[in-house]
Amino acid sequence: MTLFPRASGVLLHPTSLPAKYGIGDLGKSAYDFVDWLVKAHQSLWQVLPLGPTGYGDSPYQCLSAFAGNVNLISLDYLVNDGWLVDSDLADTPNFPVHTIDFGPVIEYHAKILALAYTRFKSKATAAQKKIFDKWRDDNNHWLPDWSLFIALKNDHNGRPWVEWDEGLALKNPEALATAKERLADEITKHEFYQWLFFNQWEDLKAYANNVGVKIVGDIPIFVAHDSSDVWGNRTLFNLDPKGNPTVVAGVPPDYFAKTGQYWGNPLYNWDAMKEIGYQWWIDRVAFTLKTVDYVRIDHFRGFEAYWEVTTNPEKHATKKYGKWVKAPGIDLFNAIQKALGDSLPIIAEDLGDITKEVIELRDQFNLPGMKILQFAWSNPENPFLPHNFVNNSVVYSGTHDNNTTLGWWQKEADDGARRFLSAYIDKEVIEPHWALIRLGMASAANTFIAPMQDILGYGADSRMNTPGRESGNWGWRFTGDIFKANYDDHLAYLTWLYKRRADQQGEVYGDPAKDDNDEG
Repeated sequence: MTLFPRASGVLLHPTSLPAKYGIGDLGKSAYDFVDWLVKAHQSLWQVLPLGPTGYGDSPYQCLSAFAGNVNLISLDYLVNDGWLVDSDLADTPNFPVHTIDFGPVIEYHAKILALAYTRFKSKATAAQKKIFDKWRDDNNHWLPDWSLFIALKNDHNGRPWVEWDEGLALKNPEALATAKERLADEITKHEFYQWLFFNQWEDLKAYANNVGVKIVGDIPIFVAHDSSDVWGNRTLFNLDPKGNPTVVAGVPPDYFAKTGQYWGNPLYNWDAMKEIGYQWWIDRVAFTLKTVDYVRIDHFRGFEAYWEVTTNPEKHATKKYGKWVKAPGIDLFNAIQKALGDSLPIIAEDLGDITKEVIELRDQFNLPGMKILQFAWSNPENPFLPHNFVNNSVVYSGTHDNNTTLGWWQKEADDGARRFLSAYIDKEVIEPHWALIRLGMASAANTFIAPMQDILGYGADSRMNTPGRESGNWGWRFTGDIFKANYDDHLAYLTWLYKRRADQQGEVYGDPAKDDNDEG
């Protein structure tokens, strides 16, 4: 059986799920969504990175490449487990239902999780504590750095680690020993939070897998400077003696930003990575693949060559400030392949300024690339048009970085793109989201994924992220009545029609279900 059989799925980050505590979580609505996927005959659920977010609330700027976002912990399920009681949740604020007000949400969840930890300390049985201790031991390759880092960060009022006392910022052994003793309870508290997160996530993943839904995760190629990863592994990054980046990541001018994008992430010291056999990267990929079934690596082209930007106050990434620098792509993936096996369940996000060398790197390891239908409507040679797709690819109507398809059609598509799409489907475009979904479903690509907003036909106000905008992203949510509507019906029909259902393997004829939707 092929690693990427013909299938389809939905892109939805758990934060967007319905929940009464201000943010989507891993509770009942997550299970309801899995059930909804099954009704719609979808076999893939793609999520964004699941790590703890920092400034800007972006899942692509996490405080750890390994830890989970504790704001996703279901508080209701903590009641079921005995770590909370109903009265702990009696005074829940009146959070908005269609968006996330991150500040108050984070503050509320921190308060409630602290109650759960207090009850764990006083009520946990010896058997429960033994299970917790074993989990800590099993995650010893990342958990100590994370729990100490976040305890110290909170102790410094959330300031970046380069602004801490120098002994702590630069990990002086004596300073760390003193801090560990002083913050011992705080450290254990954050280990407890991670235990809760991964217990809930593993239960949800097991449920999804059991009903035929596989999870597609996401690894950003770069990590945030203010993270336990950089603080704990300074020699693996290009930093000055104080820990500040000497050069940072970005991308040159492209579709998303005319002046380029200044990401600000520290760049890897690839020579140091090679000296340790790329073990940090192997651990990162291996750990992520324990939590998901497939993983998309964001900005894959950076493994062949990356855009190195000099640190500057203007935060531009144009040629004046940046240049391409070669990366050890083949050497790195050979190491990952040797450690994890020849068939890597990795999707390469091969968008942007893609060269022949990037394509060769992707194809050498047989990784499917990405196709975005919103980018397709210029001329018949456009590589994002369905007739140009190869089987080993993943096609999207749009991604978390795009406008919704309806928003794109109404606000961004020019007259030429509108005419081209209409000519391509040989009819007037009435519902552009369903037009692109049908084209993606019908294509030769093994995998098709649509953002939930496109299935719902939502406009630009439901966009997840606008690249380059520093705030106001990542907050979109929907309400539980969606699960009771019939959005799944047409999706299920197209999935059957274009043979993407898991139970259609080897099928020759099926029941000719009637298509009641005349999308265009």
